[in-house]
Amino acid sequence: MRRFWIWAAAAAAFAFAPVAASAQQPIIIKFSHVVADATPKGQAAIKFKEVAEQLLPGKVKVEVYPNSQLFGDAKEVEALLLGDVHFIAPSLSKFEKFTKVLQVYDLPFLFADMQAVDKFQDGKVGQDMLKSMEKKGLLGLNYWHNGLKQLSANKPLLAPEDAKGVKFRVQSSDVLVSQFQAVNANPQKLAFSEVYQALQTGAVDGQENTWSNAYSQKYQEVQSDFTESNHGLLDYMVVTNAKWWNGLSPEIREGLTKAMKEATAVNNKVADDLNKEAKGKIAASKAKIHQLTPEQRKKWQQAMEPVWKKFEKEIGPDVIDAAQKVGNSS
Repeated sequence: MRRFWIWAAAAAAFAFAPVAASAQQPIIIKFSHVVADATPKGQAAIKFKEVAEQLLPGKVKVEVYPNSQLFGDAKEVEALLLGDVHFIAPSLSKFEKFTKVLQVYDLPFLFADMQAVDKFQDGKVGQDMLKSMEKKGLLGLNYWHNGLKQLSANKPLLAPEDAKGVKFRVQSSDVLVSQFQAVNANPQKLAFSEVYQALQTGAVDGQENTWSNAYSQKYQEVQSDFTESNHGLLDYMVVTNAKWWNGLSPEIREGLTKAMKEATAVNNKVADDLNKEAKGKIAASKAKIHQLTPEQRKKWQQAMEPVWKKFEKEIGPDVIDAAQKVGNSS
């Protein structure tokens, strides 16, 4: 009997040895995204890694995978839900099938500037929206900016009538489709990586995007005219697997939250700087930038206003009202 207890004690010690050892190993955290390191999102992901590992030395190891190295646009959310990665940062338009409330960010002419965007996102409604997909396994931690969108085509777009019949590339968003249908244009859902070639071959005639995205993709080579419309928002949400996040210790969650806050500040500053720089470079190219007068801008707003009403029930009138109150008040 004594030999049995000695053997049992030894077996128990052996069984728990790997657990004790593994507990001392850092948690591996995979951050996957689809753009380059030099972009705002890429720089922010690197900053998150640096700060997280500084705040939690030996406790976490963050691995950043840019340029769709692990998963592309179509697969990254599924990978997050399966636990194959731990953080992703898709554009807000990508969450349409998980929650309709985030469609508010695609509504045209909702925000006057990025300060208004910050004001809404930092408020109660904006913060509550980060948790709008938690029951489906996705938990939002922060919003990351890219910027306000501009229009481009191979002709000036100064009035809504100028968009009639123009084939515009849009993200996979029903709101954005309706936005262009409202001005009698022909929206075409197309992957970001395919836009340049589509513009070059005439498969689409125009597009909407931020200054930095337009310049980095060299749209000024295949588009003669840009309109500084600031008509829409292109933002990202950093999301994590809700079950994984809630299973972390308070210490780890607190450290990662602080790291994400610093990463967000880096992203938003880089985004603002790059948009200003890109606009200047496009202005210096052969392409022409058109400024809308207040009267012209009002006509675009009025033409696209029915889109708000169309999606009011899906998004929620209270959400739209809250965004509208701060959207043009900065």
